[in-house]
Amino acid sequence: MADPTPRTRAIITGSTKPALPRHIKLRHDASRGRWIILAPERVYDPDDVAVSVLQRCDGVRSVDEIAAALAAEYQAPVDVIAADIVTMLQELADKGVVTAA
Repeated sequence: MADPTPRTRAIITGSTKPALPRHIKLRHDASRGRWIILAPERVYDPDDVAVSVLQRCDGVRSVDEIAAALAAEYQAPVDVIAADIVTMLQELADKGVVTAA
């Protein structure tokens, strides 16, 4: 029987406080020497930039705060980093890998 409640799409903005749901795990795979995202019946292979962002997605820090920290760390324009983070997290939210509060 189909669920009568339609799934709503999480929208990622600068004020969003992203987090990984309990059933999604960001783990370091020592045998491969890389980070992976473990989801039910799926494994994602994030690049180094995505890992830097996802490690900060704790449901407490906003996208803007994450972008500011990365901009300071990498000495890059915060607006460019924020736009890239929003795009990346929106794609992951659409796949159910990231939640938005």
